[in-house]
Amino acid sequence: MRTSGSLGYRSVATLLVGVIAGLVACHQPARAAELAAQDIALLDRLTWGVSASSAAHLRDAGTERWLQEQLHPANSTLPEAARAQIEAMPDVHRFPFDIALTFDQQAKSANQVADPEQKKAAQQVYQQAMNDRGRQAAARSILYALYAPDQLRERMTWFWFNHFNVHQYKANIRVLIGDYEDRAIRPYALGKFRDLLAATLHHPVMLRYLDNADNAAGHLNENYAREIMELHTMGVGSGYSQADVEALARILTGVGIDFKPEDPKLKPEQQSQLVREGAFEFNPARHDYGDKTFLGHQIRGRGLAEVDEALDILCRHPATATHISKQLATYFVSDNPPDALVQRMAQAFEKTDGDIAAVMSTLVHAPEFTATLKGGAKFKDPVVYVMSAVRLAYDNKVILNTLPIQSWLNRLSEGLFNHETPDGYSMLSAAWNGPGQMMLRFEIARAIGSGSAGLFKPNEPNAVDQPAFPLVMNGLYFNNLRQTLSPTTLAALDQAVSPQDWNTLFLSSPEFMH
Repeated sequence: MRTSGSLGYRSVATLLVGVIAGLVACHQPARAAELAAQDIALLDRLTWGVSASSAAHLRDAGTERWLQEQLHPANSTLPEAARAQIEAMPDVHRFPFDIALTFDQQAKSANQVADPEQKKAAQQVYQQAMNDRGRQAAARSILYALYAPDQLRERMTWFWFNHFNVHQYKANIRVLIGDYEDRAIRPYALGKFRDLLAATLHHPVMLRYLDNADNAAGHLNENYAREIMELHTMGVGSGYSQADVEALARILTGVGIDFKPEDPKLKPEQQSQLVREGAFEFNPARHDYGDKTFLGHQIRGRGLAEVDEALDILCRHPATATHISKQLATYFVSDNPPDALVQRMAQAFEKTDGDIAAVMSTLVHAPEFTATLKGGAKFKDPVVYVMSAVRLAYDNKVILNTLPIQSWLNRLSEGLFNHETPDGYSMLSAAWNGPGQMMLRFEIARAIGSGSAGLFKPNEPNAVDQPAFPLVMNGLYFNNLRQTLSPTTLAALDQAVSPQDWNTLFLSSPEFMH
């Protein structure tokens, strides 16, 4: 809608566009112009959002070399400004055992305070400290997503966290949630699926979240066994029975957590079977040593080795290959991925013994994937939407405060580590494109498009917001993004009454939502 302030804007806007276009011509001669629209779409699909610098790198590297860099990333480093924020976090280099022990001691100290008011205050300090650890873990996640050069690995880290979902507000999971992502998910995100599954199984966060710490011979808890089969590996309706769930639960008895410095008291004949790796523990006194029949395989009762045998059976089951492939295709290709593509991915999974990079290579080189880059792109879920908006707006200018992003994601109902049930957030468009969601996105588009939005105000006492303005109308826009916009969107952008308005309209456009 035109306003009274728009009379002088037409000339200002024309001048602004002319100046920027001139700068692009002088300093970035066809820098991104050699990229086809399909290349930009590829970049957007496999990263946390296209930016001027990422487009320039794709142009310089070439599509295939860029894909190989992403599928097989070297040890990458974050920009110094992002790395410094992470290094300043108190528990970033500590092990789960030490972190949990410190918090357990703090909880006991708070509970032993005699005075009721002082006790309440001490307990609040304890809860606040746990909340801080959860926020710091989310901050790490956001900084990696925005600035890590191995962008596909970061997209896969989010995908696998969602696949092996845990909820940070159960028990004391908040204090270890960052370690779970950093040590159990990210290092294996493009490796072997078997290693990823084992890493999540050995992490105290998963064992606490799905109650396997309570699973013992004579006191069976089937929660984790059921979710491993239903969500993590084979999938619902893939042929396993309740008897298989019970067998796996028996196999997993004794697999739990121990934050006590001293070993549990065991009979002499059991002591050699005890396994402690940090906070992970296999306690033979809690294990069912009877023989089991699992998915048609006879498993002899012999301790922790049974778990390894069960994981091998699950990871090599054809249903697992199909289930994982379909989940990946749903996330990266479409809400209803073609069966032929899923089957080719599943074949790659089986042929390579669950090599995730090989499965993803099959996906990204598939004609079905390429076809979606030419049109019909997936609707962005909230995390992709917000990250891509910030990457486009600020490129490599490192934000100093992730709390606005954490708040936006919470408002959009896809807060990091906040999904309560093990199934993770939905990957389907219908979960995220309702009217209420759209209104919130427009608000967030305005917050990002109008100025720094608090992203450059350090989260510390007396901090001052550093000046920052998003540059969405840049060389990337003129050389590439403008050509992808519909006449309707271009007409709407022409109605903008200020640069802030223009940014907001662009970040609210249907093309940017996909």
